[in-house]
Amino acid sequence: MEIWPAIDILRGQCVRLWQGDYERVTVYDSCPVKMARYWVDQGADRLHLVDLDAAREGIVVNIDVIKQVIEEIKVPCQVGGGVRSEETISQLLDRGAGRVVVGTAAVRSPEWFRRMCRKFPQRIALGLDARDGQVAVEGWTHTTQTAAVDLACRFASEPLGAIIFTDIATDGTLSGPNIPAAVQLQESVRVPVIVSGGVRSAEDVRRIAEAGLAGCIIGRALYEGTLSLTEAIRAAGLGRFSDSEET
Repeated sequence: MEIWPAIDILRGQCVRLWQGDYERVTVYDSCPVKMARYWVDQGADRLHLVDLDAAREGIVVNIDVIKQVIEEIKVPCQVGGGVRSEETISQLLDRGAGRVVVGTAAVRSPEWFRRMCRKFPQRIALGLDARDGQVAVEGWTHTTQTAAVDLACRFASEPLGAIIFTDIATDGTLSGPNIPAAVQLQESVRVPVIVSGGVRSAEDVRRIAEAGLAGCIIGRALYEGTLSLTEAIRAAGLGRFSDSEET
């Protein structure tokens, strides 16, 4: 199972939001590149980057910071936030992103999204963010009438790299991930499902792994120390650390 430390970027800083609320921001570091280097030094072999400004505004804002992270850290990065055009996808891939996450545009422009999946096979992930089971878009500021499972099924036959499922109610809360909803999603499609939101402990990671999900994105738990990256990697059964190592 893949472990993705999250680096959310707002106004050039590394932050976390509470349930996607831009008014409830915690700043963890002024330098996302420094944080990325720290997670890689701790054992991360991949990173999840989100441009929160772009998610809200619909245009890439922190591209220079993202490019610097990708160039300096040299581990696979998936990048999301405000990706709503082919130009943005190409821009991010050309700058070294391993995978680009598309959310709002998949809902608003489904045929365009299908074309992007086919033009960039396995390089596009569907960002599926849900509030009470319904898809939320535009930086989670608007909730649609589309059920998360229905949206996933709509694109299940496309050459997607992954579906990233976030239960907004759990995001940034350390309250535990919504594993049943993620499992329901995974049982509905053959695309690998990565769960995001609410991870607090090694037990949460272990439950995600045992549920057969492809991976998890971890943010606040790592930044606030309720879970170390070493513990997360061990709980995922990746075998990169022995039980005798310090966490």
